[in-house]
Amino acid sequence: MKVICQGIELSDAVMKVTKALNNRNVNPVLDGIKLTAKDDCLTLFATDLELAIEKKINAEVLIEGETVVPGKFFGEIVKMLTNEQIELTLNENGKLKIKYTDGAVEKQCFPVEEYPEIKRVENGHNFSILATELKDMINKTIFAVSVDEGRPTLKGCLFEVEDFTVTAVALDGYRIALVKKPLEDKAEKMSVIVPARSLNELSRFLDEGDEVITVKVEQNFLMVDLGHTMIMTRLLSGEFINYKQIIPSEFDTNVIINKEQFKNSLDRASILSRGEKNNLVKIDIKENLLYLISTSEDGASLKESISINLVGKDMTIAFNVRYLLDCMKAVSDEFIKINLNTPVNPCVITPCDSDKYLYLILPVRIV
Repeated sequence: MKVICQGIELSDAVMKVTKALNNRNVNPVLDGIKLTAKDDCLTLFATDLELAIEKKINAEVLIEGETVVPGKFFGEIVKMLTNEQIELTLNENGKLKIKYTDGAVEKQCFPVEEYPEIKRVENGHNFSILATELKDMINKTIFAVSVDEGRPTLKGCLFEVEDFTVTAVALDGYRIALVKKPLEDKAEKMSVIVPARSLNELSRFLDEGDEVITVKVEQNFLMVDLGHTMIMTRLLSGEFINYKQIIPSEFDTNVIINKEQFKNSLDRASILSRGEKNNLVKIDIKENLLYLISTSEDGASLKESISINLVGKDMTIAFNVRYLLDCMKAVSDEFIKINLNTPVNPCVITPCDSDKYLYLILPVRIV
């Protein structure tokens, strides 16, 4: 193998594919990046058998071939050669020479035949969605994914596809984040659980433009092909919690509030509640005002009022302020609706006039 490429492009590609490497691998070859030189293109591929990322860059291929170079070493070298033209040459003993203007580095590579063959997703189900919509959907739900190792299915987002809609759901036992997005074409009904780590990486690759991407699902794998970049992930197995039966359908108290005013008050309240157990903030709803109350261990206190439109009963209820702030940061609407029943029942936050998202948060009991 002999190939010439630009250092800036190679460094960027290495940085992206190394996100699929995992330090806990027991198989040393999985610490490597597979390089394939063919057809005026250098393809970089990395996987930990759960997540796989492939990135292609333009290159002058003098001799076609492939190898598996130690990923950490390769990344540290090429990130210091971004202004160089780089020549990669693999000799018959499996050593890769990284040649640049003022010198060269050699490193023994792994035998390419020891690298696992990853089957691409070609058939199965698929759905098409704007890249910007998928990115927004991920960012507005993923913060609610569980980190509890004892509940593996909750360490991912549930994606439910039916007709022209995809719904993403994440929950951690204290809150639920649900977002709906339109699809570009009618899709077959399906339901999959995608690991949060894979979604995080996918979100980084998605642009804010109007490009339509196709998400493919086959058996227990999901793949997104972005042209010069491919991301594939193993899906989580098992049954997701029946979240629909947790969400109340009727409410005794409905509050419409300016989202930005509410968020700013929560930000200030969080400064006082930081050292408190459960990051507690109390909300007192009376007539057309919402009072936000927070105290600190050293006796400092905060009380703010926000004008609201109230339909139903007055209410006093408390929450972990971080959960409310996570929700407010995800919402972009000018006004939101806060739906309540009792001080011990879930709070449900929705748009004022649609069902495009829903956030459920459990309250904290107060004496």
